[in-house]
Amino acid sequence: MRKLSLQVLSALVLLVPLAACEEGPAERAGRSIDNAGSAIRDTVDPPRGPVERLGRDIDRATR
Repeated sequence: MRKLSLQVLSALVLLVPLAACEEGPAERAGRSIDNAGSAIRDTVDPPRGPVERLGRDIDRATR
């Protein structure tokens, strides 16, 4: 009985993170809002040079 419980617990521990991999509608909406905010920032305060532009691109890629 104890061995079976340990196996079930191990399986749950391994499978639970997979449940969080799907992107839901709220996450997509949040990402759209973030992208809109970045676009507005680039319009109001455009990158001054290639290094700043590269820095902003890296920031977006690593969010």
